[in-house]
Amino acid sequence: MSVTSGTSIAARLAATLGAALAAAACAASDTGPAPAALRATTTAAATSPGFDPSAYVAMPPRPEPAAATVACAFRAAGPAARTATVPASTSVPATGTVELTLTTSAGPVPLVLERAAAPCAVQSFVGLARQGFFDGTECHHVTDEPGMQMFRCGDPTGSGTGGPGYTFADEYPVTVVRGENGYLPSPVVYPRGTVAMANAGHRDSNGSQFLLVFGDSLLQPQYSVFGTVGEPGLRALEEVAAAGDDGSSPLGGGRPLIPMRIVAVG
Repeated sequence: MSVTSGTSIAARLAATLGAALAAAACAASDTGPAPAALRATTTAAATSPGFDPSAYVAMPPRPEPAAATVACAFRAAGPAARTATVPASTSVPATGTVELTLTTSAGPVPLVLERAAAPCAVQSFVGLARQGFFDGTECHHVTDEPGMQMFRCGDPTGSGTGGPGYTFADEYPVTVVRGENGYLPSPVVYPRGTVAMANAGHRDSNGSQFLLVFGDSLLQPQYSVFGTVGEPGLRALEEVAAAGDDGSSPLGGGRPLIPMRIVAVG
């Protein structure tokens, strides 16, 4: 694979994932601070050759929660890809973390979900996980090139169009980053280990689909961040991605050649 210049990466990669996600509309136990072992950090060794994240805008600081709880609006949106009960929308916790593990065909992928970053995304994800919504589903798309390394998961149909039958509003960093004079904000680096919501390419269209970022990725800041992937999970994701994809997406990447199946979440 050829390595593109930093300038072309900034122009192309951020637009590519946005277009890919828009083309496939996503209809989309509390603890104290998470153990350090479960928090992923970006290191020089983990950075993709040909992509220098320090040359681009970093993720903005996350604001502290204004209250201990929030209200979420889960709005009906099209048929559900699988039967799902809408989560409770009042008195949703906005502090603390939730630790879950995706049991996958590639091995365990531990997650730490951050309620302070995106309480409604965490509320939805945990609710769907407890109902078995993700069980038996595949991460249907992978992109693995410098500056864009991620899996897209959470659609029971495996087509990129399925969701839970409801949507909810954008959260951090979408709500704290604004463009100037009506233009899109500058792309930012979503660090290796980020868990973020995918969406249908327009505001407040989050559903069940989510992104597992296994390498620093340059994206428009329009994907709500709600957690991190632990290092053992990142190694599992990297192994599947290294086996390649079928190139089925004209915008880059495709279905993993080695299926990445979520067996259960718990």
